[in-house]
Amino acid sequence: MNILFQLNHPAHYHMFKHAVRQLSLEGHQVHIVIKSKDILESLLKDSGIPFYNIQPKSHRKNYAGILYDTFLRTWKTGLYVIRYHIDVLVGSTPEVAQVGWLLRRRRINLLEDDAAIIPQLIRFIKPFSQICLAPSSCNTGPLEKKTIHYPGYQKLAYLHPSRFEPDKNVASKYVDTTHPFILLRIVALKAYHDIGNHAKGMDLKTIQRIIDLFRPVGNIYISAERPLEPTLEPYRLDIAPIDIHHVMAYATLYAGDSQSMAVEAAMLGIPSIRISTFAGRIGVLEELEKSYGLTFGFQPSETEKAIEKIKEILTMDDSRTLFQHRRQRMLSEKIDVTDFIVRQIEMTGAIS
Repeated sequence: MNILFQLNHPAHYHMFKHAVRQLSLEGHQVHIVIKSKDILESLLKDSGIPFYNIQPKSHRKNYAGILYDTFLRTWKTGLYVIRYHIDVLVGSTPEVAQVGWLLRRRRINLLEDDAAIIPQLIRFIKPFSQICLAPSSCNTGPLEKKTIHYPGYQKLAYLHPSRFEPDKNVASKYVDTTHPFILLRIVALKAYHDIGNHAKGMDLKTIQRIIDLFRPVGNIYISAERPLEPTLEPYRLDIAPIDIHHVMAYATLYAGDSQSMAVEAAMLGIPSIRISTFAGRIGVLEELEKSYGLTFGFQPSETEKAIEKIKEILTMDDSRTLFQHRRQRMLSEKIDVTDFIVRQIEMTGAIS
């Protein structure tokens, strides 16, 4: 079977990398098309996975540019599908649904954000989708009738214990693992869903308060996708992106305005504090907070509550053991998501 994965974001690489290898080992012909986005191309090159870049340069400066880029990706993806006789298209992008529908190919879209968070994406996918895969805690709204829900999270496709084992030697290249440390993540909040939701995260004052609170306890490392203020730059973590999960696995605490990294920390049993206007709005994170106590979300206006929660975690007796127990309970109720993705692709491809 000829299978095409479309990756438009580094997170897509992590989500699908094990499925790509597993399907290849099972004898399927696996193809990958991408657009240039942050470190996506570097991740694929470092991993040795072949790919074809259908959009090396973005023209997105306004709405017309976004439409042009979307049309270009759809056109080039369609040509690729015809040339290589693709049977099944897989990805989180509108192009997967649209090209599959136009060329009458089987297609699977994977979602993790609720429909209320990504209304534009849902609008582009809905008329053309065939099958959607989403966590049981995710509400896909208009796509519910086409959605197969599974007991898990997309991040478990690469952070499930059967897929990832933290390596202290790797982590020690970047941080001092013999002392407590906090990992702070500061994002630009410029993705389309961030802009559409008028997203806000941590301000400089909040970041500085967290640093001042943790400084007597241990070291502070900041992972950032934007230029940092001069007072924060000394804390910047200079790290190969592919190694970030090894560092995260040994952190005492994660805090930031990245929802994705908060989920990743939860998968590893690291307590996480997220300060963002998305707090209370995303089903996956609500489940991880309310059902498992692995993460805690606060609005930017609730800084005092966030600070108090950090203090509470830091004063716990052996918080690491407690949160690892919570993680184990979560894992006992979830699946290896890579296996699920692979089986769904093979079953979809078998449909005549």
